[in-house]
Amino acid sequence: MTNQIPEITLHDGLQIPSVGFGTYKLKGESGAQAINHAIANGYRLLDSAYNYENEATVGEAIRRSSVPREELLVTSKLPGRYHHYDDAIVTIQESLLRANLDYYDLYLIHWPNPIQDNYVEAWQALIDAKKFGYIRSIGVCNFLPEHLERLKKETGILPTVNQIELHPLFNQEEQLKFHEEHHIATESWSPLSRASDLLRDETLQKIADQHNRTISQIILRWHYQLGAIAIPKSAAPSRQKENISIFDFELSEEEMTIINSLTKQDGRLKDQDPAVYEEF
Repeated sequence: MTNQIPEITLHDGLQIPSVGFGTYKLKGESGAQAINHAIANGYRLLDSAYNYENEATVGEAIRRSSVPREELLVTSKLPGRYHHYDDAIVTIQESLLRANLDYYDLYLIHWPNPIQDNYVEAWQALIDAKKFGYIRSIGVCNFLPEHLERLKKETGILPTVNQIELHPLFNQEEQLKFHEEHHIATESWSPLSRASDLLRDETLQKIADQHNRTISQIILRWHYQLGAIAIPKSAAPSRQKENISIFDFELSEEEMTIINSLTKQDGRLKDQDPAVYEEF
């Protein structure tokens, strides 16, 4: 299948697809098969993490694929327990060894862990890892504007990507404005599964019926029109195809407003506020 997913250009020049494939909980033989199906179905951006314990599975799926490595964009993430500089460098090397890859296209700090307050040191490690050729582009996850501003102040370099919790119940309007002003691309983690109740929402169903689409497709199209890179996960090949079949219709301005109106002041679904939440 020819990849039909539009691309966006990060501020360092790297071009990445506007929809990626999440691999959380996809492990072992079944995980490798699911990821391999995703690649065959047109996905080129694969999202993993050290803490998912499946970097080897992702690497195996890549090896089994007929798609050349250079056409794929592979992401992994640095866990909080390895934020000290030397630990971070070794962990990035370990990530590469696990996946049997020569480089990652995108490597992210998974959480800022502000109470530990080592994220600037971790960021410097990513800056250097890029210089060493381990990584093509560097970014973060779950960083608030205050964390991003500190990275800029202390290192002079802003992330190309910030992967955040984003769904119709929590549309992150102010965070998205900050990203746009600073040329940081937004990725949406768990754009569907964290908002599973939305898949039965009557308002979204009406919009879906108008377009003869599923609610999942409406939500993913909403992400795309917000300018966010959604990374849905599904082991089912049919659902994988459905999740990237969103580029031949458009939501109206009114429909976008209706979907945005579903947001709540703090719609985080598992109380993971990056100002206080820490993950190791």
